[in-house]
Amino acid sequence: QVQLIESGGGLVQAGDSLRLSCAASGRSNSANAVGWFRQAPGKERDFVAAITWLGGTTNYADDVKGRFTISRDNVKNTVYLQMNGLKPEDTAVYYCAAAALIYRLGSSYNYWGQGNQVTVSS
Repeated sequence: QVQLIESGGGLVQAGDSLRLSCAASGRSNSANAVGWFRQAPGKERDFVAAITWLGGTTNYADDVKGRFTISRDNVKNTVYLQMNGLKPEDTAVYYCAAAALIYRLGSSYNYWGQGNQVTVSS
């Protein structure tokens, strides 16, 4: 019932900023929170950040705290990931996903977008 579409990725230089968007359509009681994950080639998919629709409660991975900010616009039904001070190690495909609550495990999310490439050059 829930469809997610990511956008806003691209190629940037180290130290630059980028904002990813996740547009959601459809409704489900199992989609009360949205999380961002990223995966580099040959590596496991890692948790980045998450937010709840109602309360705006957030959670961040340690390596992005202070650099990334997750937010949501309930009118537009869109979640954003503002990424500042990008580093080459941030290069990955970024996915947004929906779950009943905020989880840090990707296996707990019920709906996934197709992904959006972010490349940071040094």
